[in-house]
Amino acid sequence: MNAEVYRSAASGGGPLVLAVDLGTSGCKCALVTLEGNVIAWAFEGVALLVDGVTVEQDPGDWWRAFLHASGALCRDEERRKRIVAVCCSTQNECTVPVDRDGRPIGRAISWLDMRGQAAIARRLRGLLLNVQGFGPLKLWRWVRLTGGAPAESGKDCAGHIAYIRDCEPERYARTHKFLSALDYFNLRLTGRFCATIDSILTTWVTDNRDLSRVRYDDRLIGMLGIERAKLPDLVKSTDVLGPLLPEVAEQLGLLPQTIVVAGAVDNSAVAVGAAVEDYAAHLYLGTSSWLGAHVPSMKTDVMRKMAAVPCAVDGRYLAMAIQSTAGANLSFLRDRILFHPDEFLTEEERPDVYEVLNRIAARVPAGANGLIYMPWLFGERTPVDDPSLRAGLVNLSLSHTREDVIRAFMEGVALNTRWMMEPFTQMVGCAAGPVAAVGGGAQSDLWCQIIADVSGRPVRQLENPIQANAVGAAFIAAVGMNALCFSDLAALRRTRRIYEPDQALRALYDDRFGAFKMLQRKLAPVYRQLNPSGKEAHHACA
Repeated sequence: MNAEVYRSAASGGGPLVLAVDLGTSGCKCALVTLEGNVIAWAFEGVALLVDGVTVEQDPGDWWRAFLHASGALCRDEERRKRIVAVCCSTQNECTVPVDRDGRPIGRAISWLDMRGQAAIARRLRGLLLNVQGFGPLKLWRWVRLTGGAPAESGKDCAGHIAYIRDCEPERYARTHKFLSALDYFNLRLTGRFCATIDSILTTWVTDNRDLSRVRYDDRLIGMLGIERAKLPDLVKSTDVLGPLLPEVAEQLGLLPQTIVVAGAVDNSAVAVGAAVEDYAAHLYLGTSSWLGAHVPSMKTDVMRKMAAVPCAVDGRYLAMAIQSTAGANLSFLRDRILFHPDEFLTEEERPDVYEVLNRIAARVPAGANGLIYMPWLFGERTPVDDPSLRAGLVNLSLSHTREDVIRAFMEGVALNTRWMMEPFTQMVGCAAGPVAAVGGGAQSDLWCQIIADVSGRPVRQLENPIQANAVGAAFIAAVGMNALCFSDLAALRRTRRIYEPDQALRALYDDRFGAFKMLQRKLAPVYRQLNPSGKEAHHACA
């Protein structure tokens, strides 16, 4: 593997943060100034291993990708000497069981993995009465203390741990600590077994009512059915964990006093890079997608699976609504339908394909000539938590073209975003004005305009939106080093363009949105019959 380094026109001679952004598709490393300017970045891909409801990655692949990408950046001696801190942002809801020496016990369980559905269901149910699969007292306790509750799909850390506890007892017994991807990276960087208050969140075992003292709750740990000793110590995202381990510093050629700041999971880091002001909404368009906004108090909408929970910003909660697959729909279209990466595309050519898709989709009018796409490739989470939902094209005819199909894919994600946005805005009380767009998908001018037109909300495209994770991680490091305060960040954020909704398309997209919601209601029973994920999960435990 040879990571290619991309350099920015930005320069300067001040201190730099080595910001690590581990996503589902791979590891990106960036050199970022304390003011949020990305000087250079490199990316190394990582395989996603899918077998039915089993979705895993190799933590060793994560680390090798990090060493290649960061090593490529650190070859520049002048810039290497300016690196004062390392700070990570990683994909969320991954589970890495490790032994006492910090070695992974098997592969990491991905946030897409649904093997834990049956195991977590046993923990959610009450003895007599159940509400949406939850015992009322259990649900009340989870929501009251944590702000949320385990996902019925089994896709979060609680579901993963429950699965290992019930179905892989030998692996459970060998586990010293259950870590997230962020925790695993911090362990490899510093030797510390610890978790941030946002990385531990979806294990659903912490009392989050007072952000100044987030702590484990014995009753919640008992409900999950695991031992407290298998959970790491808690830290804040801005805490300095210590210097790099000598062997890591030596391998990268960094100074031994280079510090590691705890960092955050991807949604927290993106929120820091996108908008830290209260009630200011942002939309992340990556493999998955989410809406977020910082708020001063914990909030929960149980029915629509949304909550405001601990995050990287001191004294603030991050309200979230999550879409399981967003950009993954375009990568699926690229790799499984239009191209085959092994036969037609080299690794260097693949990033350009998305711009080709944008140009093709722009050739057809809004509405994709009546074609509607439902983007549920791997179930959905908000505003319904339904792992059985699947993607599909509706109203396809002989008159449709690939242009229509590609635009329908983009509009389908936008329709799903509007589906999340309406209840999210009601719960949070988002500030009026543009929604900040970040992530790889937000690089697309066409997609930003489609989302504005479909949702009826202006979309503010940040400068270099794909770098939001890395910039957020650098800002977290700067706050941890006392070089910045969170209140300083609004003045440092730069906007590339604001996309205003086309009012002439309002009636068209209102009609499409109504059809989109009707299709979900009508097809949900069919999907449950075709995709009995509960049975699959039971089989996985057999």
